[in-house]
Parts: sequence; structure tokens; C-alpha cells
Amino acid sequence: MYPSAMPPRQVKIGDAAAFAGTTPRAIRHYHQIGLLPEPERGGDGRRRYGYDDMIRLLWIRKMAEAGISLDDMRSAFDEARDIEEILSRLEDTLAVREADIKRQHAAVQRLQAVGSPLGLLSPLVTDRLSHIPADALRPSDLDALLVTERIFGPLGAAVQASTFIVLATHPDLRADADRLDAADAALDDSVDPHDPRVEELAAQHCAHHRALDEAVEADGLDAAEEKLFEIYDADLTGDEDVRMSAFEAITKMPYDFSPARMRCIELTGQLLALDGQGIPDDQGTPDDC
Repeated sequence: MYPSAMPPRQVKIGDAAAFAGTTPRAIRHYHQIGLLPEPERGGDGRRRYGYDDMIRLLWIRKMAEAGISLDDMRSAFDEARDIEEILSRLEDTLAVREADIKRQHAAVQRLQAVGSPLGLLSPLVTDRLSHIPADALRPSDLDALLVTERIFGPLGAAVQASTFIVLATHPDLRADADRLDAADAALDDSVDPHDPRVEELAAQHCAHHRALDEAVEADGLDAAEEKLFEIYDADLTGDEDVRMSAFEAITKMPYDFSPARMRCIELTGQLLALDGQGIPDDQGTPDDC
């Protein structure tokens, strides 16, 4: 006996999409890119899909689930390309995705373990700061590490982490840093860049940097930095996530600094450079001081 309701010989786009597990919009896109031949329309002007159309839709669905691109599907159907080439390229793509998923999973685990945005920075930076309480780091500290990591890579930020370890464990140095930050903020647009206070503040910044360096050495943090350079490439711009040179990155990072504050930064840099050369302050005053 034949069933009372025979299956239709053709179906409309909505029924075809429902059976194949896709959407009418996707089917229309397949037509546009030539992946699925567009069927003839019925007397009502609507597309009608037959058995062969449905089979092709089901194969498209299976290939999409496997991660095969639409372009490669078209080539596979047309037999215009070796299937081995398609699968080899797909395997490479999946390997990249797998590596991305592993990195994302590791980042989530670090966030859970650290309990702060510090976990979003590279493992190199997170590990260096793991022995101090997360609340000992200020949001501005994390902001600075984020910028350094973008410009100089994880190794550069991991080296900079020594400064924030010292600030978190030496209240006197943190208080001095806060005082200098307040003085920097006072160098607004109303201050003449050649005001004597600018030169004096630069000297204070230089002295503060010296004190930080001494604390880093006294706490043995410099040994940890040397170990980092032994383990990792010393090229601070070699990180794969750095897409521009350090100079380009710095020139693209906006800072709303007044001319007086910019001159203070420049003078501080000159003093630190002279200090690094072992030149006494009274014999190595910057030319524009």
C-alpha cells in the first residue's frame, strides 16, 4: 500500500532550509556565489528545490561543519582542485585556530587565578608579578605595563615590572612617585616650558629613578631580569604581536602633555642618559637646562 501522503517532488526555499539545517538567506547566498545552482521557479514565481538540490545542500552543510570554506566547497564540487590540497590548507587553518583557542584558554585561566586585568597581559609579565598581592598594583601600573607590552613586547614589560614590584613593596618610594605625579600634573599649559620648576622637577625625577634602580638591585630583581634575557630573545621588539616599530608605536600613542611637561620628560631623559654614562650631575647638565 502506498502512504496516504506522498513526499513532495519539490519544496519551497523555507522547507529546503529547514530540512538542511540552514537558512533561506544562506541558500540565496549559495546561489549568488555559484555554489548551488538556482532552480527553476514555479508558477507562483517561487523557487522549487528537488532531490538533487537537497543532496547538495546537505553536503554543503557537512562541509561547513568541517570548516571548509565556501570557495573550497565550490572547487570541490567542480573538481577544479585536488581535494588533498583543500584538506591540507584546512588542516593548517585548524591548527592556527587550535593555537588561538589554547592561548585564549590560558588567558582565561590566568584571569581566574589572578583575579584582575593583570591576567590579560602576557604570561611573562603575569608570572613576574605573581608573588605580590594583586591589589598592590594600581590600575595606572597595569595601564603602563599594557602600553610597554604593546611597544616593546612581553620581555620589555616584564623588565618594567621590576619598577612596579618595588613601588608595591616600598611605601616610601610609592609616596615619592605620587608626589612627582602630582607635580607633573601641575605642569599644565599655563606653565612656561623654561620655568625653573621644570628643570628642578626633572632633577627630582632622575633622583627617583636612581632610587628605584637601587631598590631593584637591593631586592635582587635585577638578577631576575638577567635571567629573562638568558631565557628569551633580548630583542624587545621581536614579539609576534608587535606589528610596528617602537618609534612608530610611540608616535601613534596620544598623550595630552603640556609643553612644560614634555620638556620635563626630555630633560629627565637627558639626565638619565648622562647618569648612565657615569657623568656627575655638576659636570653633565643638559645643554638647554
